[in-house]
Amino acid sequence: MNGPAPPPGRFVALDVARCLALLGMVATHVVAARDPDGSLSAAQWLAGGRASALFAVLAGVTIALATGGPTPYAGRERAARCAGLAARALLVAGLGLLLGLPDSGLAVILTYYGVLFLLGLPFVGLRTPALLALAAAWAVVAPVLSHLVRPHLPARGFDSPQPTDVTEPGRLLAELLFTGYYPGLAWLALLLLGMAIGRADLTRRGVAVVLTVGGLALAVGATLVSGALTARADVVEALLRGRWESTGPEVLDAVATGMSGTTPTGGAWQWLLVVAPHSGTPFDLAHTAGSAAAVIGLCLLVLAALPETAAVALRVVAGAGTMTLTLYALHILLRTEALWPPDEGAFHWHALVLLAIGAAYVAAGRRGPLERLVGRLSAAAADLVRTPAAPRPAGRE
Repeated sequence: MNGPAPPPGRFVALDVARCLALLGMVATHVVAARDPDGSLSAAQWLAGGRASALFAVLAGVTIALATGGPTPYAGRERAARCAGLAARALLVAGLGLLLGLPDSGLAVILTYYGVLFLLGLPFVGLRTPALLALAAAWAVVAPVLSHLVRPHLPARGFDSPQPTDVTEPGRLLAELLFTGYYPGLAWLALLLLGMAIGRADLTRRGVAVVLTVGGLALAVGATLVSGALTARADVVEALLRGRWESTGPEVLDAVATGMSGTTPTGGAWQWLLVVAPHSGTPFDLAHTAGSAAAVIGLCLLVLAALPETAAVALRVVAGAGTMTLTLYALHILLRTEALWPPDEGAFHWHALVLLAIGAAYVAAGRRGPLERLVGRLSAAAADLVRTPAAPRPAGRE
């Protein structure tokens, strides 16, 4: 069939997953977290904490595919690819700082996202088994380390870092790694999982089935175990101690709409048992990691089962997934009152704008403008490392 073909080596299923992650983040930004009766809204229940985590896992998949896929590159080529990814990370982080300037009222993820890319580079030589083991261990160790370290760090000062914050590098680094909305230290577990997925053979149906079934089991299991632990009387007492004038179930319901990236600084260690979105606990990381793996696996299965005509159509419809950097930046700008006055019921309009732009770009065979710019600059950085320096001509004595 004639139609816009994906670039060689690009998994359309991953673009569909990126599109779902983008729409999920838009939903959590635009739709109220609770319905009028006080219950969680469908958007919050489906996407709260999961959409941004899916982006982090997909970032790990991107790193793995860019550095060799199932067989990691070695030597100069690995160094070149890492240089390109490092340049990409710095550009994305810089864009995130700039997007912190408009009064969008949102916690912009891009600066954290760039830092996460940098944190993943030391692990590009590992394969799937080692990456899975490291991700599992880090999902337990990092939240505990954060719980111990955060009381000794500067208080969090902002939701979205801005360019002026680089004048306080210590505080900025503390927020990006420990105290911020998307703390890189804990979220490295999600990135490592994504790298493990990207090192697998994603063309095999068995891999997609394992991701789907295993991811669902992990997500559901984390929720059930957390629920059982936080129902214990001693845990409830610890959660309430000195902080809440409420009951245990009411506290857990209150944080079900999401925390601010971490558990309460200086709070009881039992907070590490909750599974609330953006709490950064082992159970939160396990739940969102499992959800992300399941979405990726399901996208792989669906794309593999579709006839070619339907696959091409889906690639156009989900074209926003090929330019999430551009469209996420646009979404941040659209959330400023000057461009799009707040309207809790406007999700379908926001989604329509982003999907229409993405479909138009894919149908025209073009990359998003920010993707083009970042791609060229990161490729140039890779080429500087890939191409050996020419020998200097001998000078006259």
